[in-house]
Amino acid sequence: MKFKPLLILCLAASAVFAQTAPSIGQGPGYHDPRSPFKPLEERADIVSWKLLSQVTARAEKKKIIPTFPAAVQALDRKTVKVQGFMMPLEAGDKQQHFLLSSVPTTCSFCVPAGPEGLVEVRTRKPVRYTLEPVVVEGQLAVLTDDPYGLYYRVEDGNAVN
Repeated sequence: MKFKPLLILCLAASAVFAQTAPSIGQGPGYHDPRSPFKPLEERADIVSWKLLSQVTARAEKKKIIPTFPAAVQALDRKTVKVQGFMMPLEAGDKQQHFLLSSVPTTCSFCVPAGPEGLVEVRTRKPVRYTLEPVVVEGQLAVLTDDPYGLYYRVEDGNAVN
């Protein structure tokens, strides 16, 4: 994947900055009111970004170590639904490997959230790229030592409504 070095740098910087208390109107899942997109609505059948963003991180030597609350750890290797905005990792109209973000992207070169607001997704069938939110169902992996600095991954996913 061509974008992984840039992604690693952005996620590492986000994790370090996430250790300080965010200002009002910032932080995981913050939706800028100037955005043309509506914020994601909470749904009972979908894992909440509020829950996923409760992870904390600490720097240890040259690594960022995430600490997940028990409610998040309980989701590891469970089939779940997550909702978010697609961030393609490669060119093309259809994607099988992409990121879901808790907030919409406003710049094609920027990561709109830190690792607590992103889920890496791998699907069985390609999903057509859209600016609208998508829901993906698959097995969630809670990542404690991902080489790219990610905290969550959905594997063997399917796009659902």
